[in-house]
Parts: sequence; C-alpha cells; structure tokens
Amino acid sequence: MFDTSTYQPQNKMNVNIRNKKAYFEYNILDKFVAGIQFLGTEIKSVREGKANINDAFCAFLGNNQLFIRNMHIAEYSHGSFYNHESKRDRVLLLTKKEFKKLKDKSEEKGYTIVPLALFISERGFAKLEIGLAQGKKTFDKRDTIKDRESKIELNRAMKQ
Repeated sequence: MFDTSTYQPQNKMNVNIRNKKAYFEYNILDKFVAGIQFLGTEIKSVREGKANINDAFCAFLGNNQLFIRNMHIAEYSHGSFYNHESKRDRVLLLTKKEFKKLKDKSEEKGYTIVPLALFISERGFAKLEIGLAQGKKTFDKRDTIKDRESKIELNRAMKQ
C-alpha cells in the first residue's frame, strides 16, 4: 500500500526568481507580497523556473487593478494550443489596505512599484514580492558600488 501522507515529489524545485537590477536602480521603501492571477500553463512554466522579471514593472490600469507588465514567462513545453502569451499583463492580488496604500503612494511624484522576487509559496501558489521604490541618482549608485566593493575586500581579508 502506498502512503500518500509522506509522499514528496522527486523533482520539487524551490523556485526563487530575483530582480537584482531593482535593488541597484531603486531605494526600496516598503515591501508587499502579492498573488498573481495566472492561466493554467503559466504556473507550470513558473514551477519549472522559466520566468524573467528583470524588465517588468507594475502599473494601475483600467478598472483600478494593479497589473504586472512585461514579465516574461516562457511557453509551457508540454502545452498544446491552450498555451499562453509570454508577455501578457497579469493581475496582482492584494488586500484592500495594501492596494490603497500603493495607489496613493504611486500617484505621488518620484514613487514607483517594482517587482523584486517571484517565488512559490508553501501551499504551491505563485507569489510576487513587490516594492514601493524611489529612483536612485547616479551618485547614490556609485555609493552602492563602493559599499559592495568594500564588503568584498573585507570578506577577502577575513578569509586570509
């Protein structure tokens, strides 16, 4: 007899897709975790790790919904004619309180909403970590590079 309570799939992969460019380009002020409204083949591709959020951004469109735009999810390899478009707009799911806070702040000058990470929750749902961000100036970017290089040199010195 096969015991299903202890069964763990062999190919269960921990999907964790990050947007490293966002931390360099923006100061992240606040973070939120949002659900994403996917089609059937999209979630299968995300579980395979075939998604890219580097060029993606979030925007309020139409009937007061928050969308993620320009997020690339590769077509599912075993999909038929039901496959999805790779760069369509996808609805983000937030609580009313979070939604109102993001909408109010994004309407102010200088604030934007950027995707930071895409991951699969413990329950198997795809979640997107988004951040309320403010753009960095070039001198701030130089400071970030300087800090990163000093940390690397410090780590090298500690190892020796």
